[in-house]
Amino acid sequence: MSALPPPDADARAGASAGGGSDTGTPLDFDDTTDAENADRGFVAALRPAVVTDAEGRVVYDNDAYAFLRGDCPDTAHPSLWRQAQLCARQGLYEVTTGVYQVRGLDLSNMTVVEGRRGVVVIDPLISAETAAAALALYREHRGDRPVTGLIYTHSHGDHFGGSRGVLPRDAEDGVPILAPRGFLEHAVSENVYAGNAMTRRAVFMYGDRLRKAPDGQIGAGLGMTTSTGTITLVPPNVEITRTGQEETVDGVRIVFQLTPGTEAPAEMNFLLPDHRALCLAENATHTLHNILTLRGAVVRDARIWSRYLDEAIDLFDGTYDVAFASHHWPTWGHDRVVGFLGEQRDLYAYLHDQTVRLLNEGLTGSEIAETLRLPPALARSWHARGYYGSLSHNVKAIYQRYMGWFDGNAAHLWEHPPVEQAKRYVEVAGGPEAVLAAARRYADSGDARFAATLLNHLVFADPANTEATTALAAVYDRLGQGAENGTWRNFYLTAAQELRHGENAAILDSTNPEMALALTTDMLLDSIAVRIDGPRAWDEDLVIDLRLTDEDRRHRLTLHHGALTHRVIAPDHTPASTARLTLTLSKARLLGVLAGQGLDGVTVDGDPGALDRLLSLVTTPDPAFPIVTP
Repeated sequence: MSALPPPDADARAGASAGGGSDTGTPLDFDDTTDAENADRGFVAALRPAVVTDAEGRVVYDNDAYAFLRGDCPDTAHPSLWRQAQLCARQGLYEVTTGVYQVRGLDLSNMTVVEGRRGVVVIDPLISAETAAAALALYREHRGDRPVTGLIYTHSHGDHFGGSRGVLPRDAEDGVPILAPRGFLEHAVSENVYAGNAMTRRAVFMYGDRLRKAPDGQIGAGLGMTTSTGTITLVPPNVEITRTGQEETVDGVRIVFQLTPGTEAPAEMNFLLPDHRALCLAENATHTLHNILTLRGAVVRDARIWSRYLDEAIDLFDGTYDVAFASHHWPTWGHDRVVGFLGEQRDLYAYLHDQTVRLLNEGLTGSEIAETLRLPPALARSWHARGYYGSLSHNVKAIYQRYMGWFDGNAAHLWEHPPVEQAKRYVEVAGGPEAVLAAARRYADSGDARFAATLLNHLVFADPANTEATTALAAVYDRLGQGAENGTWRNFYLTAAQELRHGENAAILDSTNPEMALALTTDMLLDSIAVRIDGPRAWDEDLVIDLRLTDEDRRHRLTLHHGALTHRVIAPDHTPASTARLTLTLSKARLLGVLAGQGLDGVTVDGDPGALDRLLSLVTTPDPAFPIVTP
């Protein structure tokens, strides 16, 4: 990777079109510390840096980012271009003696710790294909060592999805797989309730359908983009339940700190004391992270996030010489790590406390986002810049956590939905031609934000208005290419692409059988309940019992008033009502039954038509539902 290009004068002054941390703080582009750390310990790169699946389909292509070796064009924010150059570095790196990382082969990093007999793998990426390629690169240069341990730092898919790529079924016996308490529940639950909507919005957030180019996708701030291979999950068999817990895996000593409710609901940092290396999971990275991701999630707790970082400073003081995480590059030197952690701690604490202070003074989330500025010392720190999370949307998330969607203004309590509102705005503005002319004036005057608002109303009032969709796509291009935040850029540019070419479904498929088997029966039944077509089921009255042989439990499903509810019936309890149908089967067979694969191998007592009726009411959501048009 070439040296970082010199930015123009506006960039040196911190100019930004939005989506970053602070638009008025000068940035030191002459500081090469991050570039030196990103290159430190380089062993070898994967050549070519293209990973394919068994059918030859490309699931990750780091070579597509070769253009980042050049100077920053005027179609990208210089600060984001710098971050993209750092994240695009690819290959095997030595962190310290016996600890290696493979970076640049997925959104996340995979870490390999050498033990007495084999290796302990930490966070095996998103896809089995990229994880296998990462392990093969390590083995090419360090020897064909078996995987003797696996650690998941937290419950997000980019940290466990490639597990079968490093631990195939014929090699998993006796291998300890460590994860924080609650990992399995949280790892699979995201896909149960809002999985389709979140996956659809992830297309926008990571920009994986965009062309990789100076005017297109240049990364996501946290990494380049997501791989699109096979997501797998080898369930953990060692649970980390308390801070201070110590485990030894293949001779590697590990001391854990649980950090639930930070970047993930189940997460943990840990120390490798014999290596004097501290793993920070995804709790401290070289960017301001998300309090609420743009793809959607439960709002995170910035207050507790800050407190766990403070605890880490004290808990591990004096025991490490390097800190690494599952994204970006390490930080070397104990004092530098303490400074890094302290600034990350203060970053989340400041955002939390000042947002709460201002909401208590009566400001709304959007008003706070326009008002709040970081202390200059934080705003000047590269790792506090808003490349993945942003000050703007994080502040709104903190407001949402405490106050919800309603800002207290009665005019916002019962507004028209987008299409009806848009039609009325266009009418009172004098019609489509007047709105289009006004939008162009605002765009020409530099107010692309309001131009987007006007044009969005015009598109929602009449999606067939090609002048409006063309103009809105051009404004989204402008907003995206001016954004310091990688996910904002991807959102805007994907929106422009879909206005021009139509909707794109996600390539990534997280519905493989291993993920489904990891669901608890309650989650599995919930996944059916949230897909019931309520209005069609208003007059239904069904009761079905499921006797699960491998759980020795009976679940009762009741469909009434359009709602599917379920509960476990105690062994010594006889319900007042009789089930119309009772099925006796294993959990694995239940998965097949709910997928419409029939009742072969199932003991049936009662009317099988009850099941047919229930399944006929289960909907299948559109994976490419429209977002930028009605």
